[in-house]
Amino acid sequence: MAAVSLCMIVKDEEDVLGRCLDSMKGLVDEIVIVDTGSADRTKETAALYTDRIYDYPWVGDFAAARNYAFEKGRMDYLMWMDADDVLPPEEADRFIEMKEQIADEDVIMMPYVTAFDEKGRPVFHYYRERIVRNHAGFRFQGKVHEVIQPAGKIIYRDIRIEHRKLRVKPGSGDRNLKIYEKMEENGEYFDSRALYYYGRELVYHRKYEKGAEVLSCFLTRLDGWTENKIDAARQLAVCYYGMCEEQKALHSLLHALEYDVPRGEICCDLGRHFQDRGRYEQAIYWYKQALHAKKAPETGAFIDEDCYGFLPAVSLCVCYDRLGNRREAEKYNELAGIYKPQSPYYLSNKKYFERKAE
Repeated sequence: MAAVSLCMIVKDEEDVLGRCLDSMKGLVDEIVIVDTGSADRTKETAALYTDRIYDYPWVGDFAAARNYAFEKGRMDYLMWMDADDVLPPEEADRFIEMKEQIADEDVIMMPYVTAFDEKGRPVFHYYRERIVRNHAGFRFQGKVHEVIQPAGKIIYRDIRIEHRKLRVKPGSGDRNLKIYEKMEENGEYFDSRALYYYGRELVYHRKYEKGAEVLSCFLTRLDGWTENKIDAARQLAVCYYGMCEEQKALHSLLHALEYDVPRGEICCDLGRHFQDRGRYEQAIYWYKQALHAKKAPETGAFIDEDCYGFLPAVSLCVCYDRLGNRREAEKYNELAGIYKPQSPYYLSNKKYFERKAE
């Protein structure tokens, strides 16, 4: 059985670290904790699980901190998690089974679930390079949104890690943006991935003009990853909507179609564009495309589950109702109910149609 070191960087995580380590207790062979400046009882919590606790001064560089943690790992393989991540209990046996099956693999990709619906079901996820072979030269890159470039023998295992944030830590909301802005101020080079994520951070903070500038620059890069380009075109549309340039927003969404087979997310974006402008026939076309779109998880794409079922179905209900086609409207509302039977949108629509039938 392959031995795995769990290597983590933490700061002021006393409220979640125990939960994370409890979920991995007995599953990994070593736990390495690198503290970047906690002022709470994070290190005391860590000491309940391991004696391999190290201090590392925070220098505004996540990759540097994670690489330091990896340097301390002594097992065959290195695994990373954030303090507010957990391995669900139902995945424990499959994790052990995976360790028993690992032979000469270099990188193990696993789903990362970062958003949930009102019932706690995963709705947003993507694959991440979760476990890598030790002493094989794997290093994190990027001061923010750090990543390991997968290489060698890569396998995918459907064993999910869930990001279960309890709170937003003070100062963390604009932390990433400040790091990028400092990089720009210092004249540092932005590789394509950094440029893409800088653009996303600007969009999150509603700095639309600057965001449009950065994302447009990223889209001219020849080495940009396809999935990032698709999402960048979507984020660029958000910028243009925020700048009241609707035609440019539409062109940006259509530009995303150049990169690959249309995904459910972009189809829903286009459907919403036309629906918001009362062009229901066009909206219906794109929402139906979303219902038939195929997910592409192993490309590393961000997958919004609602865009492949519930969202286009409930939107089709609205569009058909606006066109006076009650039969089709009810049909698609019932389809939405199959995906989310307790959704307030589905239930409200159902009552609406019942009243109209009286």
